[in-house]
Amino acid sequence: MSYVIEMLNIRKEFPGIVANDDITLQVEEGEIHAILGENGAGKSTLMSILFGLYHADRGTIKVRGKEVKINSPNDANDLGIGMVHQHFQLIHNYTVTENIILGKEGGFVLDTRQGRRKIKELSERYGLNIDPDSVIENISVGMQQRVEILKMLYRDADILIFDEPTAVLTPQEIDEMMDIMRALAKEGKSIIIITHKLDEIKAVAQRCTVIRRGRLIGVVDVASTSTAEMAAMMVGRQVNFKVQKAPAKPGEAVLEVKDLNVLNNKKVLGVKDFSLSVHAGEIVGIAGVDGNGQSELVEAITGLRPIESGSVSLLGRDITKLSIKERNDLGLGHIPEDRQKRGLVLSFPLYDNFIIKDFEKRPFSHHGLLDKPQIKEYSQAIIEKYDVRSGEGVNSLAGKLSGGNQQKAIIGREITAQPKLLIAVQPTRGLDVGAIEFIHAQLVKHRDEGNAVLLVSFELDEIFNLSDRIAVINAGRLIDIVKTEDTDEYAVGLMMAGIKSGKEVG
Repeated sequence: MSYVIEMLNIRKEFPGIVANDDITLQVEEGEIHAILGENGAGKSTLMSILFGLYHADRGTIKVRGKEVKINSPNDANDLGIGMVHQHFQLIHNYTVTENIILGKEGGFVLDTRQGRRKIKELSERYGLNIDPDSVIENISVGMQQRVEILKMLYRDADILIFDEPTAVLTPQEIDEMMDIMRALAKEGKSIIIITHKLDEIKAVAQRCTVIRRGRLIGVVDVASTSTAEMAAMMVGRQVNFKVQKAPAKPGEAVLEVKDLNVLNNKKVLGVKDFSLSVHAGEIVGIAGVDGNGQSELVEAITGLRPIESGSVSLLGRDITKLSIKERNDLGLGHIPEDRQKRGLVLSFPLYDNFIIKDFEKRPFSHHGLLDKPQIKEYSQAIIEKYDVRSGEGVNSLAGKLSGGNQQKAIIGREITAQPKLLIAVQPTRGLDVGAIEFIHAQLVKHRDEGNAVLLVSFELDEIFNLSDRIAVINAGRLIDIVKTEDTDEYAVGLMMAGIKSGKEVG
């Protein structure tokens, strides 16, 4: 068997952690090969070594049968290796063309005409549908990812690495991304996809290498291996995909939103006459296609966005005019949509991030002085309970964690604070099935302790698994609120499209 990529007996160690422990990866030409593993299992580290961002402490890399040294991304590019990172490497006020040719074209002045022609040809050839003249900040996240793909193709890469390629995509964009990958493989490109989404592996990959805690567990043929078997290999135990929960016992209204109108970034109404209540002891899920007012609704409730009209009440108190801190102090918790922009201070250590909302309160400070030992003890408990993996424990900088571990850190911080209302937006985005199972259980436990949970998710499975009631939003309007047990995904899907009981909602 001839392999286009061989990574043999790779070892990589960071302070306090062995990220890769004697891992071997072999990829065939024209293959879509998945790397499956828990958050922090060492997947991204392994691919960062292949792309020249890290150097292995031990092991050998071969490209097309020839042993190579990859000391930088430029070396990788010269070998035909490209990588789309989990967090895109784009300059937002530059055009698509400028972003793609930057660093590739020589001289002080970019020759955009020739680059633009090649980009247009590549876009059409692979069905990417990208306008070369669009400015990055004006296009969707899904389109930005396609720009990253074009960047690789522009550099003639034929070994393409995708790091969590669907983590920030809508369901429709995920389907389109799968089609793009198939088209690339059909053209003879070799694709390595880092993921923990089992259904996507089943959809596109031929083989899958499974890693657990930095060690190789095995390589499987995807077609003949069930998702349950792959999940068990990944986490080391059987995973329950169905959330276990007793019927809700709703109490008093914790959150009341009345006739809410909120402007979006384009200064038009993103939320229109929206009313909703969430009670103690229940989880209410917001179902809708991304971009239908969910972000504006959450930002209005949490104080991140001003309200045009209407009101928001928490535990019977009008909080419409209150500051974010005042809302937090009243018992509002928030797992934000963008973990890096809204959830963490990336340059701060974990222990500071864990108490960032309560640093001036006891037991974290006394007479204005921070109690570091108490803060670190509190932080260590969160790390252990939520399995936040980091090389230096509580002292690790938040920005050094993998995306999934950043997410677990935020969830741990918010739930540990025991908010009366927890707003959870895409809470399991970027998490593996084992972590998802645990986080779902924690959200249900939070509900069962008499708290209210408002869940926003673009995963219908998650909405149905967790929610006691489902509120469907379309174009900023509430279409209907239904009990989960009285509906199904088909009916909710129609409502998400603006159709209720066979009638289009105007």
